[in-house]
Amino acid sequence: MNDKRRIAVFTGNRAEYGLQYPILKAIRSHPSLDYRLLVSGAHLDEDFGYTVREIEKDGFEVHGEVRIEADGDSLLSTARAISSGIRSLSTLLNEVRPDFMVVYADRYEGFAAVVASSQMNIPTAHVEGGDLTVGGALDDSVRHAMTKLAHLHFTTNEEAAERVLCLGEEPWRVFNVGSPALDLIADGDYASPDEIYRRYRLDPAMPVVIFTQHSVTTEYDRAAEQVRPSIEALKILAREGCQVIITYPNNDAGGRRIVKEIELLAAETPPGIRVYKSLGRYDYHGMLNVCGRAGRGVCVGNSSSGIKETPGLGCPVVNIGSRQNGRLRADNVIDVGYRTDEIVSAVRKALNDEGFRARCRTARNPYGAGNAGRRIADVLATVDINLALLQKKMTY
Repeated sequence: MNDKRRIAVFTGNRAEYGLQYPILKAIRSHPSLDYRLLVSGAHLDEDFGYTVREIEKDGFEVHGEVRIEADGDSLLSTARAISSGIRSLSTLLNEVRPDFMVVYADRYEGFAAVVASSQMNIPTAHVEGGDLTVGGALDDSVRHAMTKLAHLHFTTNEEAAERVLCLGEEPWRVFNVGSPALDLIADGDYASPDEIYRRYRLDPAMPVVIFTQHSVTTEYDRAAEQVRPSIEALKILAREGCQVIITYPNNDAGGRRIVKEIELLAAETPPGIRVYKSLGRYDYHGMLNVCGRAGRGVCVGNSSSGIKETPGLGCPVVNIGSRQNGRLRADNVIDVGYRTDEIVSAVRKALNDEGFRARCRTARNPYGAGNAGRRIADVLATVDINLALLQKKMTY
């Protein structure tokens, strides 16, 4: 008889999966736990790389696919997608019957998952609650709503843990474990420089720019307008000898408008610029390492990975626009607006200012030390599953 706890882990896009990978590894190797991986969203969308293949390549079994109907590139389609996700996932959860559900961060797919699991009396653990961004995305509202529905909270920093407590959560429910992505960096679980240079045909003597820009969801109708100055900056940098690697945005409202601008650029086949729908977790961290301590380069765009994961690799970051405003960050970030000249100037500084690069190499990461996955698995294996866990109380 298998008396292991069954832990359902929900993932809806590539960035989220990269952060959940250490949690999945820790659950899989824990003697008291079994995992059930539920995959949804952009993982199942060819337009965004069909990244479920990357999950299977990592050796994880996919136990269920949650099909979400997304019929457009607007906030209306997002609202409908949440409804579709709740319907699809509730049916799947009824079949899987997990002891716990693990959901990450602040995206609409995860929000649908928390609604479904919490309303089915499935104990739900939320990772990365309490974070703060004030940059115009809907993330904060969704993230805090997920906190109020979840039963356990695994935060990535002390400020976030305090914020969860201020939302009225009982202290015994809150565990500050740090960012799981740092587990991978601490373990060196990413592509080596030689792998990156060979696989992406890069010259080690020339600088590398890795670029990802997502939409700002409250300004989704301006997504194309906001990415065009970045694209012009990338063209200038490529002419100056930079090797530019572009990856697709996520599938938020406005994301397809950014993809269209990227496709127009790719059609020009500009020298020095290459476009990929996804690099995958292993290669993406390897690329950040090449841009940081192992070479010379810079991460450019507005991804949260540029804020949270780069310090551990000594990688400079040029953060564009408002999406990450308010996010806790290390000393390796240069913030700029949407102007082409601002972006180019900041990238040149990140590449050539040796004082700044030295500061990036020694930047302290406020998101932990790299053992989050094991800590999360241990809590999931030992916390009492009872009415006290399910019946939440406000602390004020």
